[in-house]
Amino acid sequence: MKKTLTIFAIMACAAGLASAEAMKPNDVEFTEDGTIAASLTGAPGDAANGAEIMTIRGKGNCIACHEVTALKHAPFHGEVGPSLDGVGEYRTAEELRGIVVNAKMMFDGTVMPGFYKTSGFIRPGNGYTGKAAKEEDLTPILTAQEVEDVVAYLLTLKDG
Repeated sequence: MKKTLTIFAIMACAAGLASAEAMKPNDVEFTEDGTIAASLTGAPGDAANGAEIMTIRGKGNCIACHEVTALKHAPFHGEVGPSLDGVGEYRTAEELRGIVVNAKMMFDGTVMPGFYKTSGFIRPGNGYTGKAAKEEDLTPILTAQEVEDVVAYLLTLKDG
């Protein structure tokens, strides 16, 4: 009986660890150079979902500003930001995570939005009403797992 209870207790603890919550936006720790060392979720990213997020208007919509040859099937590639072709060769996961979460931590003055931030905005609007939002935290554009998914996809973009 004690053996069964011990096994049950171990399984319950393991289940608790497996279902640990994602890091909250205000708990994210950036290094001095704007990278984020730790995964936001502790789970690996899904590159296929990351590719999809990069083309969805209400989510990342990365291709609105960046060209990605592998995503040519999606319309309206922008030229505001640099091409992301080959980015997986010259950026680390930590750098990419920092850029997606809040690019301003790495590139002062960038127009790229912070996709996993909830406060510190200059003048957020309330939906599409044109009215200023209340002084409370906003919902991040991407979830922690979606950030990890985009990072996983970006790491697949290699030249050749």
